[in-house]
Amino acid sequence: MPRVSEIESALFDIAPRDCAMDWDNVGLLVGKPGREVQKVLVSLDITEAVVEEADRWGADLIVAHHPVIFHGQKRITDQDVTGRVLLHLVECGLSAICMHTNLDITEGGVNDILASRLSLRDVHRLEGTGVVRVGNLEAPMPLRDFVGMVCGALGCNGLRYADGERLVYRVGVGGGACGEFEDAAIAAGCDTYVTADLSYHQFVDAKAKGVNLIDAGHFPTEDPVCEEVIAYLAGRFPGLEIQKSASHREVIQYFVEGE
Repeated sequence: MPRVSEIESALFDIAPRDCAMDWDNVGLLVGKPGREVQKVLVSLDITEAVVEEADRWGADLIVAHHPVIFHGQKRITDQDVTGRVLLHLVECGLSAICMHTNLDITEGGVNDILASRLSLRDVHRLEGTGVVRVGNLEAPMPLRDFVGMVCGALGCNGLRYADGERLVYRVGVGGGACGEFEDAAIAAGCDTYVTADLSYHQFVDAKAKGVNLIDAGHFPTEDPVCEEVIAYLAGRFPGLEIQKSASHREVIQYFVEGE
């Protein structure tokens, strides 16, 4: 069976470490590199529930997108969420590998998968952003129809959007919190920009800027990469048992009065 270090190396083959942004924390963050692995749980985040799920299943390793250790950790106790997660990982003998901005940026990663889910064609990386992808629909469509398509394609509980009074054809996408690249997408000729974690003022200004803005949620825009990671690891290590977390899902709910 492969060792933790071999799986980490294989993941860096598709999402190289040097693609990660300087402030990021990627790779093996918890565990022993030499430990043999039989079962891998894949999840967008490593939460307490995900660790419990991995332990129940008898997993040896969790592969996640968001780093389980991100900011400087001065102490590890059970008095905060990160401390509890890290203690639980160690107590269960679980290793954790996290592939974050390197998986956002790399070809075939988070944002190429997002563009594919939204049926974009002629997709290319938006210069100067690293992460944003731009592509075209097969034919222009009304925003309302496109919003419905996005919701279904990503399995959103709901989404937020602003109508820039444009048909949807040339679309920019940035999985997760990529609101900072809105103006770059507009400058590239996008009539529509799909991302997450947009601010109130970005929605207010959307009509004046002439852009349709869609906030499809952090989880829905990034979670599709988990299936691709599973497929890749299954092909690279045929003997591994690999599955996607069933406990980790979108936590944001939407309430609409009258429904």
